[in-house]
Amino acid sequence: MKIRSFILGLLTVLISLPTIAQNPLVTHMYTADPTARVFNDTLYVFPSTDIVCEEGKGENGFCMPSYNVFSSTDLTTWKDHGLIIDQTDVPWGRKDGFGMWAPDCVEKDGTYYYYYPAPPLDKSGFRRVGVATASKPEGPYTVEKDYMKGVNGIDPNVLIDDDGRAYIYYGGGKELFVAELNDDMKSIKGKPQKIEKLPDGYKEGSFMFKKNGLYYFTFPHDQSGSEEIAYATGKNPMGPFEYQGMIMERWKDGIWTNHHSILEYKKQWYIFYHHHDISNDQHLRSMRADSLFFGNKGQILKKKATLRGIGITNTNKPIQIDRFSTSKNLKVNRLKDKTVVGWQLDYIKPNAYVTYNSVNFNSKNYKKVIYRVSSGTKGGTIKLYLDNELITETKVANTGSWDTWKKVETPINKKLKGIKNIKLVFEGESDYLMNIDWLKFE
Repeated sequence: MKIRSFILGLLTVLISLPTIAQNPLVTHMYTADPTARVFNDTLYVFPSTDIVCEEGKGENGFCMPSYNVFSSTDLTTWKDHGLIIDQTDVPWGRKDGFGMWAPDCVEKDGTYYYYYPAPPLDKSGFRRVGVATASKPEGPYTVEKDYMKGVNGIDPNVLIDDDGRAYIYYGGGKELFVAELNDDMKSIKGKPQKIEKLPDGYKEGSFMFKKNGLYYFTFPHDQSGSEEIAYATGKNPMGPFEYQGMIMERWKDGIWTNHHSILEYKKQWYIFYHHHDISNDQHLRSMRADSLFFGNKGQILKKKATLRGIGITNTNKPIQIDRFSTSKNLKVNRLKDKTVVGWQLDYIKPNAYVTYNSVNFNSKNYKKVIYRVSSGTKGGTIKLYLDNELITETKVANTGSWDTWKKVETPINKKLKGIKNIKLVFEGESDYLMNIDWLKFE
């Protein structure tokens, strides 16, 4: 409990707008279950919110009281538009239920429809699904006075098909459902239909999208001890669907849940999901994203979660090299600095390397590269490559201790321009050479 209280206090101090991050995308608060949507050439993410539970509150250790919305146009800088719905705003919901789980948002005819689950006051189900409407993605939202009739479950997701007809997907446990929405987008036609022929075991968080005329029904399910993300495909939005297999493998580091969304933005497909990067507590999660790819027969290629995430990184600020694309013979651990949420490269062995892709060198006059480093041994040498071309070699000496940080720099004698991939190679004689917090070009 002391650890949770510390983390909550730390994050309270760190709130700032906008935030700049790779994975996790947001570090000033806990965000889970991210649903990503594109509106007006801007990518919006609608996550749920995790907070530290007070004694006797929440469910299964989760306390989720409200929703924020985030947006980005470069997938690197994320703007927090603030709180849009709190549990106390829901007329039909418990004011202290802390059960505002995975939401979704879609647009139709200029109105934005926000769907969310909440525990109902009338105890008519574990969760009911409510609707709120707005004229802008970031709100303000007007909450409907009652929940949707006939929709009893969690994690609502809505698909608006090419013909304008809309469908809602929801459910949790062993069953997932689909129903067609009426034109008002707030009620369903007839009775929900169970989605058949999915794997046995717990399932939730379904997300439907359409690509090249094929419907992709994706969902997390408990296949082997925690949730992996899988998918099925069909030729009709209500099924039948044929199970195709796994998209992202389950976590193996103490977090049971995963929850995702998939979309295309600026001709690239992405998967948004969550992990417990900041807290190391599965009840306090942080949203992430990675690029997603398809095979030549339309199959979703398996995706390995990365620290690098998405977006092109600019050189106007320090590059967090610990959010790397690939690495060898080194580790990543949290910084001990209590004033910042961050990580460091450490336990760096001789001949270790780290790569960091897609860095935009948008100036022609870079004169030096600067590293923030520490070392409790003899140190070593950092070789900097850009697109496999050796640019600089920087000597790092003993800084006094592993927790004593210093800045070292080396002149750059070449013109750097365009989008390039960074590779750092480490050389030296000690078992462990140095720690690195960040690097910066000036």
